[in-house]
Amino acid sequence: MPVIECDVDEAREALASAGAELSEGKTHHERWRAERGDAVAVAYDDKVVIQGSSPQDIEAVLRDEGGRAYVYFDGASRGNPGPAAIGWVIVTSDGIAADGGERIGRATNNQAEYAALVRALEAASDYGFDEVEVKGDSQLIVKQVTGAWDTNDPELRERRVRVRELLEHFDDWSLDHVPREVNERADELANEALDDG
Repeated sequence: MPVIECDVDEAREALASAGAELSEGKTHHERWRAERGDAVAVAYDDKVVIQGSSPQDIEAVLRDEGGRAYVYFDGASRGNPGPAAIGWVIVTSDGIAADGGERIGRATNNQAEYAALVRALEAASDYGFDEVEVKGDSQLIVKQVTGAWDTNDPELRERRVRVRELLEHFDDWSLDHVPREVNERADELANEALDDG
């Protein structure tokens, strides 16, 4: 549950400008509440506590803009195709800024890897990062996105186009293949999501 220490009046204005639904606090300690997407912000005297399944829906609005992030992604499929899930992690010098894992239905492993990369880049963009160093353990995805390898599958080609569009949101980016051990947290999140289904 993220906690952001801030001027809560400025935070309220920022959330209102971003289209959040504002309401009065539910106790005498709460200054106000805001809902945006799948997140709820509760304001106290000098901090905002964010709850819900997608805290980044609010944290992205309140976080200081800019900066560099390390983005890890992984997709998993049981069968090829079969039940599939994704995992992703965004790390800054302060630690893990956000992470997530979810089932995506039926997909091949490569489709799941692309879906994880898309979701991770969307989250990094929502958080307002200027620069991203993206890392994944799928050599195929990394080589296709960077242009080292061709993409013959029409569906994967579409997904590559979407990834390239998302990368254009950043002032600077890199995409590198890493060993599975380096990508352990994203891998765990994808497999946990599969196991929870």
